[in-house]
Amino acid sequence: MTDMSLVNTKVFFRADLNVPCDENGQISDDTRIKASLPGISAAINQGAAVMIASHLGRPTEGRFDSRYSLAPIANAISSRLGQEVKLIKDWFGGFNVRPGEVVLLENCRFNVGEKENDERLSQKIANLCDVYVNDAFASAHRKEASTHGVAKYAKTVCAGPLMTKEVLALSKALENPTAPLVAVVGGSKVSTKLPVLNRLAESVDHLILGGGIANTFLLSQGNSIGRSLAEKPMVQQAAEIFNRIVQKGGTCPLPSDVVVSKKLEKTAIAVEKQMGELDPDDLILDIGPDTINKFKDILKEAGTIVWNGPVGVFELNQFSKGTKALAKAVEESEAFSIAGGGDTIAAINKFSISQLDYISTAGGAFLEFLEGRTLPAIEILNFRAGGEPADLKG
Repeated sequence: MTDMSLVNTKVFFRADLNVPCDENGQISDDTRIKASLPGISAAINQGAAVMIASHLGRPTEGRFDSRYSLAPIANAISSRLGQEVKLIKDWFGGFNVRPGEVVLLENCRFNVGEKENDERLSQKIANLCDVYVNDAFASAHRKEASTHGVAKYAKTVCAGPLMTKEVLALSKALENPTAPLVAVVGGSKVSTKLPVLNRLAESVDHLILGGGIANTFLLSQGNSIGRSLAEKPMVQQAAEIFNRIVQKGGTCPLPSDVVVSKKLEKTAIAVEKQMGELDPDDLILDIGPDTINKFKDILKEAGTIVWNGPVGVFELNQFSKGTKALAKAVEESEAFSIAGGGDTIAAINKFSISQLDYISTAGGAFLEFLEGRTLPAIEILNFRAGGEPADLKG
């Protein structure tokens, strides 16, 4: 987008403003709004008439639901831009937006056919604008009317600055990384991140694991984990990934000491134990100090760090030391560092981490990019730019 002239053009600006809101409808984390503002401001400053679109949550198509209205987001954007941002409820009923002005179109998932990438809806969206800008990397893995279909029919299409930054940062980390490449992957289930783990096993020098994923890998190496969260059906695959990394000269360092409790609750008492000392009813909820130091040493020597997921139940302070120490180690490392995913961003915000090279706003798209998948929203932009053919069948 920044390479184009947008003077006196109507710009349909697809952002990802799918922010968490509390029970009162108030925005609880505006990270994605802040990340989208530079692109929106650049379009306004060029003299474009800007129509912003986004989804929020998972409403029922064809039915307005105030719980999923973008009204709070319109207010937030208006406050940050210092100008009025009207919320347009009826996209196709006719509305005015002049050069230098900006409106926010109501939740795109209220439109029938959005999630199915409906052709007629895509064409109607394309007819609203002169230029379609996709700045929603966090939704790039979704093949929907406002992220994919419209890009087939709009007169001119381009990537927004946030989309561009995300793709360049991830490509630098994965396609031509400075060695050693260290990946930190946390989360509850191996099964949900199996494609990522399989790809990383081929490319990383060190794979640091946390949460339930680490527990499953601990089981695969014959360790007792008490009552801790793990996926027993995934033990064999975990063992295979572990062996592949080791056989190619890499490491997959597993916790040697952990922080456990009998229950997962706010008042739970945290106890440090060596891995061989766990009781049958212990729950592993964080990594211990020896493991923290081991992980910090690896991160200190890294050339590139990719981080997705915490290594403990960081939401509870007594089980947050591991994730906090890891976050600080990534921040202090001289490596090129990129982090992404909802829980990762929550940890970054909680521990006031600011010195990473890139913090991705994406969750699912971040993971699918790590897996090496072609993201539909990026594929169609490449096709319109004269690149490889895209699947144009919806």
